Amino acid sequence: MVFQAFDPDDEESFDKMRDLFSPTQVDQSVRQALMFCWMMLPDDKLNIDELEQQFRRIVDRALQNLREDGQAFGSK
Repeated sequence: MVFQAFDPDDEESFDKMRDLFSPTQVDQSVRQALMFCWMMLPDDKLNIDELEQQFRRIVDRALQNLREDGQAFGSK
């Protein structure tokens, strides 16, 4: 597993991980999530506008949860 290669005591681990997971990785993950969302839409809602609405709803909810968790647990 990739994460096992990173030593949590190594101050440069985060930088090494960031080098490994480039913006290309994020782009590919977002595109894959869009594809999954598209595949899950019912036939009568299978259009780009509905995909965008549902994807933004999911992302907005995830970001809100992240903010709430940060407040609840005192993390950044």
